Amino acid sequence: MNLLRTSENSQPTTAQTGAQPRTPVLLFINGTWRPAASTHTFADINPTTRLSYATVADGNVSDIESAIAAAKAAQPAWEALPPAARSGFFYKAAEIFQSSQEKFVNALVEETGSGLGKAMFECSLIPLALREAAALTTRATGEILPSNIPGKVNTISRTAAGVVGVISPWNFPLYLSLRGFVYALALGNTAVLKPSEDSPISGGTILAELFEAAGLPSGVFNVVTCSRDKVKAVAAAMINDPRVARISFTGSTAVGREVATTSAAQFKRVVLELGGKNPVVVLDDADVDYAVNVAFFSAFLHQGQICMSADKIIVARNLYDSFVEKLIAKVSMFEPLEPSNPMAVIAPIINDRQLDRIDRLVKSARDAGATIHLGGEKLGPFYRPTVMTGVTRDMDIYREEIFGPVAFVMPADSEEEAIALANDTVYGLSSSIITGNATRGQILATQIEAGMVHVNDTCVHDEPHCPFGGMKASGWVGKWGASGAIEAFTEQRWISVQTVPRAFPF
Repeated sequence: MNLLRTSENSQPTTAQTGAQPRTPVLLFINGTWRPAASTHTFADINPTTRLSYATVADGNVSDIESAIAAAKAAQPAWEALPPAARSGFFYKAAEIFQSSQEKFVNALVEETGSGLGKAMFECSLIPLALREAAALTTRATGEILPSNIPGKVNTISRTAAGVVGVISPWNFPLYLSLRGFVYALALGNTAVLKPSEDSPISGGTILAELFEAAGLPSGVFNVVTCSRDKVKAVAAAMINDPRVARISFTGSTAVGREVATTSAAQFKRVVLELGGKNPVVVLDDADVDYAVNVAFFSAFLHQGQICMSADKIIVARNLYDSFVEKLIAKVSMFEPLEPSNPMAVIAPIINDRQLDRIDRLVKSARDAGATIHLGGEKLGPFYRPTVMTGVTRDMDIYREEIFGPVAFVMPADSEEEAIALANDTVYGLSSSIITGNATRGQILATQIEAGMVHVNDTCVHDEPHCPFGGMKASGWVGKWGASGAIEAFTEQRWISVQTVPRAFPF
């Protein structure tokens, strides 16, 4: 089954051409595929080969304004559809996705360097999110409240915010892009997506293909891709446009702060998922082998290039030596491989900027006295999985998000010290506690300053129906997921009706 139905204005898709997309890849605005207004393009780079994977339309401010205009025009009719009608598009998209999943997996592998396992894991979340969105269309319920005024009826309702501007990242591009807009669409909003320049296809145009195939009305969902050189101007145009009611952003804390500051000046609400310095806390009653498995998955899935990845592992003193020995042994089993290899767990780093940054953090810590037990070096586009000890608070690697296949292990002499180390960061996204006593873990979870704490499980975890988001410098205002979307993407309105004449004092 082809991903897209054929039509004159449809571009060739990965489903029709295989893993390598036919180029140039176009913008998707108001239900049509078009080149950038400037006709400029940019190279989408394969992280493994560091060669061009595709040529992509390089949108500019004019293109983002056209997309916003299309979304604004389409929004009233989209919101006016019966909930069941909106749901149908999401159910259809889920059906199409499952029948074409291999094409999405291939795009993630080729464009972002995702190992096959990670790509399949990411794709497993897509039908869940689409079906959760379908169920959300009837969940923005209202209230009838009593009044102190005789004969008055107070109704509280939820209406769509309007146009949602979405800026998404490259690391889990398919899921994080979808999550950024699909619940907003379910609630009657329309959207304009600007995917990362490192994943314009798997984080952008392939989703436009999916929803076009599902028959989504023109203008409801739009995608504008652009190069790194134009990101600031295009994003600023989206954020500053008064027709955009909400900004949905996933990315670094530094950029998120700029987004929040600019939006706040316009009293524009934002939903932010930002960086993390996520700990795995291993308590003194934990099963060491299980703790090592959790820590490995948490730290090294997708080469640690996940906002929830754990790079700080805090282990009770009585288990510390055994844990470090076993973690080193496990990590040593996984050398970097090309992502298309079915055995690939550690695949390439997304680009040279990130590769050099990881190496700088590791080498700086080593030079300051930390010990590298394994890894600690670049191998072409890869970074060898790295285990470190002896990291101290004065080192950059202790404070900064690494976003690479690097984990450092720290001992803790008490429960209190372990929690203090876990909280010793400006971030507060996700955390993990490993213990032989789940009740103990649940109690301690309330003391960790993070938006999400998972007891006896990895800190890299998401379920579409749960509220996803962080605290401190990891998130602000809204939550992702269906349960947070109603608050994030609707306006609460109070309408009162005076059913009998009211007596006024003058």
